[in-house]
Amino acid sequence: MMLVWCGVGLLMAGLIYSLYQALRARKDSAVLMDTPSRQLIIEESDEYGVIRVVEEDRFRYLEFGNQVEQSCVLMENPLWLKYDYTRAMLLASLCHEHPETALFLGLGAGSLTEVCLATLPLEDVEVLELRAPLPRIAMDHLGMTDDPRLTIRIGDALELIDSAETADLIYLDMYTDTGPSAGHLGWKFLEKCQDKLNPGGWLIINQWATLDGRPLGAALFRGLFYRHYWEIPVKEGNVILLVPYSFEQYPSIELLHSQAARVAQILGYDISYLIENMRPASE
Repeated sequence: MMLVWCGVGLLMAGLIYSLYQALRARKDSAVLMDTPSRQLIIEESDEYGVIRVVEEDRFRYLEFGNQVEQSCVLMENPLWLKYDYTRAMLLASLCHEHPETALFLGLGAGSLTEVCLATLPLEDVEVLELRAPLPRIAMDHLGMTDDPRLTIRIGDALELIDSAETADLIYLDMYTDTGPSAGHLGWKFLEKCQDKLNPGGWLIINQWATLDGRPLGAALFRGLFYRHYWEIPVKEGNVILLVPYSFEQYPSIELLHSQAARVAQILGYDISYLIENMRPASE
């Protein structure tokens, strides 16, 4: 009888998650309805669907599928991060005093990668990206540069993670037009991501928030990481998770403020206002 109830529970959880994905996708696509000022820059298709770049009011938007926004770039200044969730991921990077290596799981428009290369002392950066046309599109139409420190491998990160290099910073941001990749809620995959951290490193996860403001899969994260992680909720309806290499690591608020001040001099805008949003793991 216990097995039956467990099976029913898992089925219900899957149905609720599917409904949640559909609602989020509908919400995201509704924001990007056609307007006279929207200009199509490029549209391509691959085995996973449509990839599109459109321009509106000086910004270019990367879209998947039916106008579901993935990234936003200010073309006159690609280092400008428009959304708080990417700013929070950059802020999370500053928990490491001197990162030399980074692993990005998911490229998007390459905006966060560009900013990290510009502001952090990185010597080697690896990107695992599912969709083959995306790096070319990002470089041709979204302001991404072909930095010599950058290595991009095409394929499913769930399969490539085993062969990835270890890193001081690992960014998990793998989204499709229907929502986060299965890896965002995959115990084994998340475990492998943390295992790829160098001593002193941080795993930074862009996760959807549920209606109560907790990250989607909060119970899973509490169990997997033993509640030893931190969260930065942001206004776009996401929660950024900061997962350390070891139990001895804690974010230094003093370091975050000093690092944010240094980064502000490079970028011309401040991200330190997000520090006050940081909180321990949700219950």
